[in-house]
Amino acid sequence: QKSQFVRFAEVCPLKEFGFAPEPGQYLEAVGWTEAVAGLLLAFGPQLLQEISNFVLSVIMIGAIYTLLVLRETLAICAPATLCLGLLLLLNIRGHAAPTK
Repeated sequence: QKSQFVRFAEVCPLKEFGFAPEPGQYLEAVGWTEAVAGLLLAFGPQLLQEISNFVLSVIMIGAIYTLLVLRETLAICAPATLCLGLLLLLNIRGHAAPTK
C-alpha cells in the first residue's frame, strides 16, 4: 500500500500548486481525512455532512486524476468513479425541495 502511494505522490494534483508531499505523510493525510469525513458524512449534523460530502468528492476527483495520469486501467479507476458518483447523487438528493 505504501509503495503504491510513492507513485501517487509523484503525480499528486497539488504539485501543480508547488506542493510535493512525502508519500508517507500523503498516505496518512488522505487516510485520516477520508476517515473523519466519512464518519461525519454518516453521523454528523446536516452542515457537516454537506462539508464532508464536498471534501470526499474533492478527494475522489484527485484519486481519479491520479489514476488517469498513471494510465491505470478502467477497472482500477471504477471504484473511485463509483464513489464520486454516489457522493454527487447524495449531494443532489440532499438538496431536494421539501415536501408539504
